[in-house]
Amino acid sequence: MSEVPADAAPDAEFDHPLTPQERRKAIIAATLGNGLEFYDFITFAFFAIQIGHAFFPSESAFLSLMGSLATFFVGFLTRPLGAYILGGYADRVGRKPAMMISMSLMGAGIILLVITPGYATIGYAAPVIAVIARMIQGFALGGEVGSATIYMMEGADPRRRGWSMSWQGASQNIAATIGSLVGLLLAAVLSEAELSDYGWRIALALGVTIVPVALWVRNSLPETVHHADTSPVAADEGFRSYIRPIVCGLIIIGAGTIGTYIFQYMATYGQNTLKLSPTLSLAGEFANNGISVIAVLIGGAVSDRKGRKHVMLLPQALFCVLVVPCFLWLTSWRDAVSFIGANLILSYISGYMYGAVYAAISESIPKAVRARVFALVYAVPVTFLGGSTQLVVTWILEVTGNPMSIAWYLTGVSLIGLVAMWALKESAPVKVGIARSAAA
Repeated sequence: MSEVPADAAPDAEFDHPLTPQERRKAIIAATLGNGLEFYDFITFAFFAIQIGHAFFPSESAFLSLMGSLATFFVGFLTRPLGAYILGGYADRVGRKPAMMISMSLMGAGIILLVITPGYATIGYAAPVIAVIARMIQGFALGGEVGSATIYMMEGADPRRRGWSMSWQGASQNIAATIGSLVGLLLAAVLSEAELSDYGWRIALALGVTIVPVALWVRNSLPETVHHADTSPVAADEGFRSYIRPIVCGLIIIGAGTIGTYIFQYMATYGQNTLKLSPTLSLAGEFANNGISVIAVLIGGAVSDRKGRKHVMLLPQALFCVLVVPCFLWLTSWRDAVSFIGANLILSYISGYMYGAVYAAISESIPKAVRARVFALVYAVPVTFLGGSTQLVVTWILEVTGNPMSIAWYLTGVSLIGLVAMWALKESAPVKVGIARSAAA
C-alpha cells in the first residue's frame, strides 16, 4: 500500500469518511455496548463464590466454587460459534446490524440468569438454566468483539486508529471497574449471606438497564463495511498473506486473556486464598481495572506516534520481570497496601501494552474477512485459555497449596506472548506509510 499523497484530501486517508462528530459517536456507541456486555460477563467472575452458593451448594467450598467457575467457562464455549456466525454476518451485511443482534442477545442472556431461582428453589433446573444463559451470553460476546472492534477501526482516522481501537480494551476495563465498584458497594452494605442470596443478582441486573440506550445509539450509526479498504493486505492476496497476524494474534490474545482473567480472579484469590475480606478483595479488583482504563488509552495513543511494537515489546518484558516480585509482596504482607499496590503496578503495565494489540492485529487483515477473522482470533484463545484460566488457577492453588503458583503460571504464559509480539510485523500507518503522521 503506497503512502497517501501529500495533497490528498483529508478524507481520502479514512477507511470510512466519517465526520469528527460521527467518529466520536462511533467510539461512544461501540464502547457503550461492548462495555455493557463485558460488565455482566465479568461481574459473574467477581461473584463466583456467591453464585456457586446459589446454584451449586455443597459442603465443600472448593466444589461449590468449581461448579460456579465451570458455568463461567461454559459461557466461553459458544464464543467461537458467535464469532464465526455473527462475524461473517458483519462482513456480508454490515457491522451495525451485527452489533444490534449481539446486544439484544446479551440482554436476553443477562435477564435469564438474573431471574433464575437458585438450587434450593427449583433443584437441578437452576444450574441447567444458568448454563443456557451463559451460553447465550458467550455467543453474543463472540460476535460483539469482531463487529464492534472493526467498526472502531473503520470509522477512525488511520493516524489515530490505535487511540480509537484502544477504547475496545478500555471498555472492558471500564466495565470491570464499574462491576468491581458495584461489588465493593454491595459488599459494604450487605452481609455475606445477603450477597449470596440476592446481592449478585442486583449487580448483574444493573447492566440490563443500559440495553435500550445502547441499542438506540447503535441504530443511529452509519455503516462502514461498504467503503474502501486501507489495510496493507489486499483481500485477493489470499489467506497466506495474513497467516502471520493470525498465528501471532492467537498467541498474543491467548497470553493476554490468561492475564486478564487472572486479574479478574483477584477478588476470588483475595478471599479464597489470602483470606482477605470481600471489601478489600473487591477494592483490589477495582484498583486494577481502574488503572487499566487509563493505561490502555495511553498505550493506544502512543502506538499511533511510535508504532504498535514500540508499545508492546518493552512493557511486556517488564511485566514478565515484575510478576513474581509483585506476588511475593502481596502474598507475604497480605494487607491493603500490598494487595492494591501490586494490582496497580501489574495492571498498568499490562493495560498499556494491550492498547496497541487490537490495532496491530486488525490492521493486518483485509477488509473482506476482517470482522470474522478478528473475531475468531480473539474468541478461540479466549475460549480455551481465558475461559479455563480461573478453573486452572483454582486447581493449581488447591494442588500446590502455594499462593505463589499463580505468579509462575502468569510469568510463563507472558513470556510466550512476548515472543509472538516480537514476531508480529509492524502495522502502524506512521511506520508503514499507509498514511502520513500528524507531524507530516
